Amino acid sequence: MPQVKPIPDGYHSIQPYLHIRGAAAAIEFYKKAFGATERMRMPAPDGRLQHAEIEIGGSCIMLADEYPEKQIYSPQHLGGSAVSIMLYVENCDATYQQALVAGAKSLREPADQHYGDRMSGIEDPFGFQWWISTHIKDISLEEMQAQQEK
Repeated sequence: MPQVKPIPDGYHSIQPYLHIRGAAAAIEFYKKAFGATERMRMPAPDGRLQHAEIEIGGSCIMLADEYPEKQIYSPQHLGGSAVSIMLYVENCDATYQQALVAGAKSLREPADQHYGDRMSGIEDPFGFQWWISTHIKDISLEEMQAQQEK
């Protein structure tokens, strides 16, 4: 009998799991904004998504509709999210513009940061903040701390 892998192929140790008001629409947004591919979806009998998975840049993000009857709420219900998502991409500026065209709200325009990334920020139409970065320069911890103190 073959041994079952504790972490299945195609997954990392940690996957974000987003609870969204309008998960099916969110999947379409993530496809347009970030080039996500849909891995799977499991609709509930009432039409809500009870589980779905997308892939962005080789990482899996799990998502489902909110279920207030199970105390599972979206950022829209809660008035915001305590979690943001960091997304490394080949071209921060292009991905930022693509997200805006898809319907995101700008939080920060692309700019070079003292820690070696070019970074921008958006809020998606479902209440999640995404920080979009391209690493542009290797900087030591000492250099980062010195830059921050300026």
